[in-house]
Amino acid sequence: MAPFTNGAVPRSAKMHSKVVIIGSGPAGHTAAVYLARANLSPVLFEGFMANGFAAGGQLTTTTDVENYPGFPAGIMGPELMEKFREQSIRFGTQVITETVSKIDLSARPFRYWREGQEEDEPETTDTIIIATGASAKRLGLKGEDMYWQSGISACAVCDGAVPIFRNKPLAVIGGGDSAAEEATYLTKYGAHVYVLVRRGELRASKIMAKRLMNNPKITILWNTVATECQGDGDLLNNLRIKNVVTGEQKDLPVNGLFYAIGHEPATALVRSQLHTDDDGYIVTVPGTTQTSVKGVFAAGDVQDKRYRQAITSAGSGCMAALEVERLIAEEEEGIEED
Repeated sequence: MAPFTNGAVPRSAKMHSKVVIIGSGPAGHTAAVYLARANLSPVLFEGFMANGFAAGGQLTTTTDVENYPGFPAGIMGPELMEKFREQSIRFGTQVITETVSKIDLSARPFRYWREGQEEDEPETTDTIIIATGASAKRLGLKGEDMYWQSGISACAVCDGAVPIFRNKPLAVIGGGDSAAEEATYLTKYGAHVYVLVRRGELRASKIMAKRLMNNPKITILWNTVATECQGDGDLLNNLRIKNVVTGEQKDLPVNGLFYAIGHEPATALVRSQLHTDDDGYIVTVPGTTQTSVKGVFAAGDVQDKRYRQAITSAGSGCMAALEVERLIAEEEEGIEED
């Protein structure tokens, strides 16, 4: 773990903070609420269409959220994120609708620059929480944008139980463990699940592949890709599919399409300065949100490639806030951990 370089960098005359949060999803705003209530005056950069998302992150593109505790009737994704934001502001978080485009984690205080101000004097902060999230990889199919979140999803656990998918034929694209898990999960709700596999074999582990192939509610379509998403203008109701070996094209009537082809963590800003795994996710000390640089914490989907749920993101945001609070308190008291 890289140590702080205390005093090596002067505080910014422009703006210096005890803690800066980059990201405005459940992780970022939960951290902000905890830190604001601890009187640490957090600054949260929610970004301006950062990583292609409006402030609030992936949930702003989601319709009904039915599995977040406290909302028995469900809540729309954008509304949920607006409530997160209001709560952050209520306790004193300074929310800035700009994007942090450059950051220097080599010495403390950490320096950062806003988009369009990269040549100006930097702002500084004692600690940083990276909560920039991850976005589902898309295929760019014809009709994909029209039916995204109107029949197309990248999270079966999030959306599989939504009424438009119940007792309907569904499709999953992918051949790895994630695809196998999502397809198996969807059999609880869908009438039948088709798995589109580009190759003639699965990349999934043997146990997951066996589970997939032995499920009577699942049909694997080998050497098959989707070429177009079709519907009635409101909801998806058909896929055009193609056999990559024979070239044959046909319709596959389905009311739901789930992508299980991976996610892209939004770590370009820090990837060269923090330890990340082969997929680009920030690596944290097990059981904590501490990154490879002391004083930099990561929360939410940017460091979670397994669960990727709003509730787990919020939980890790809480963890990050408590760890920041503890570190700042120890430093103010002159206590150094081994």
